[in-house]
Amino acid sequence: MSIFFSYIFLGLSLAAPIGPINAAQLNKGLRSGFWHSWLVGLGAMIADMVYMLLVYFGVVHFLSTPFMQTFLWLFGCFVLCYTGIESLMGAGKITNARDDDESLVKSFFSGFLMSLSNPLTILFWLGIYGSVLAKTAKTAGPEELVLYSCAIMLGVVLWDITMASMASTFRKYLTARLLTLISILSGLSLIGFGLYFGLEACKMLLFR
Repeated sequence: MSIFFSYIFLGLSLAAPIGPINAAQLNKGLRSGFWHSWLVGLGAMIADMVYMLLVYFGVVHFLSTPFMQTFLWLFGCFVLCYTGIESLMGAGKITNARDDDESLVKSFFSGFLMSLSNPLTILFWLGIYGSVLAKTAKTAGPEELVLYSCAIMLGVVLWDITMASMASTFRKYLTARLLTLISILSGLSLIGFGLYFGLEACKMLLFR
């Protein structure tokens, strides 16, 4: 049981570092509340699960080819910059109004696309999950591998809920001016990540 909890903690540790997903979750939670923030994280988690399955079945190496890496860097640049610009444009329109179902779906797919188009996600799961898989496979059977993989995702889910709860709770106590400022900062953060992705794509195109 202690091993199971250690894998949950691993999932928490993998999800915790500040990156585009956490910035987007914070922004969505402050602007639109818990469910929008949670769905951004859920979309990212589904993308993580796709890559976990690819690593598990050993087909992720196709995504590590120079062509696919360059494409993903460019696509990630577009998704992050678009989301960041959208955040800046909507920074002055933060209200407590409830958004419609389409916005909930949009929140989910923004998180999904952000994580799916992030080459760092591929390298991350290939390096971390791949090494965990290789180590565990030496002493465990297929059932235990699935159990420990689920424990990792449970840790990611717990972090997703924590981030959504924090953002939506802070939203209740912050003034409209502070909410606008945080939305602007998180939008600039997303654009910054997007520009970094674009720079990496240029490096691959020019120096490969």
